[in-house]
Amino acid sequence: MSRNRRRRPAASPRPAPGSARLGGRLQNWLQLHLFSLVSSLGRLWTRPFASGLTVGVMAIALALPLALGLLIGNLQKLSGAVEQSREIGVFLAVELEPEAIEVSLQAARDLSGVAEVGVRSPEQGLDEFRALAGFAEALALLESNPIPAVLEVVPEVGADPAALVAALQTLPGVELVQHDALWRQRLDGWLALGQRFAQALTVLLVLGALLVVGNTVRLDVQGRAEEIAVIHLLGGTAGFVRRPFLYLGVWYGLGAGMLALAVLAALVAGLSVPAAELAESYGSGFRLHGFSILDGSAVLAGAAGLGWLGAYLAVGHHLRQVESGRRVDEH
Repeated sequence: MSRNRRRRPAASPRPAPGSARLGGRLQNWLQLHLFSLVSSLGRLWTRPFASGLTVGVMAIALALPLALGLLIGNLQKLSGAVEQSREIGVFLAVELEPEAIEVSLQAARDLSGVAEVGVRSPEQGLDEFRALAGFAEALALLESNPIPAVLEVVPEVGADPAALVAALQTLPGVELVQHDALWRQRLDGWLALGQRFAQALTVLLVLGALLVVGNTVRLDVQGRAEEIAVIHLLGGTAGFVRRPFLYLGVWYGLGAGMLALAVLAALVAGLSVPAAELAESYGSGFRLHGFSILDGSAVLAGAAGLGWLGAYLAVGHHLRQVESGRRVDEH
């Protein structure tokens, strides 16, 4: 007689004690950070006026160097575009015959560092002068054409403009070589000076924003001094006390960064049309550009880091004072 034996279901494998403890700690850590993140944002909403003032002051401190850097960046793009399109004008003698002009043209093409050479005949120059100056009737009274032939030389990329100008001056039939290198050197000098000024202004205003966040968080810490003391008595660590204030500083930084980017976007939108019209009057297709998505993300990350640093310094100073007071009481 066979007996029916009941088989027990196979037990599911239990997690190792070490992995269970690690998972529980990670879950607690995430819950604490999520609570600090939400509670710090709630403290901002409970005092909108004071929070708005702090964010506004930080945004102005960030917007000023960002606007200056944006302006210098656009000027550098404009300078680069002008420099790439700049040609060397070689004015030939007025009395040169077409055969002599061809000789000078071929000699210019044979020089090293020359990418392209074009020629503007005296007739073309006279027609352009009539159209631009509006003195067609006066020019019609002239017996001869006073406009010389002009060679338009385009240098190769990386060529030495000074050496090329010196070589062009030795060509036969050349009377004048026009190359506006001096104004570009001055423009580069002004741009370099503007970059240094923007860097110095950035350092000063970033320090100002850091002090604003630090002072705001310090006042908040002082207002919660009793609560922090109770947390210490209950065994709360310095990281537990510091965490919500650090998130508070991050929220301040993010708000200031977004407001600064919004101000700069409005500034670019308001100036883009007048800047485009001014560039078109000079025959240029330059357009005013704002920050890209990558640049905006970098600004937000930097502003958040700045707020975090200011809060960290302020809370750290308070915790050191509390710890030093404890040591004095123990002795």
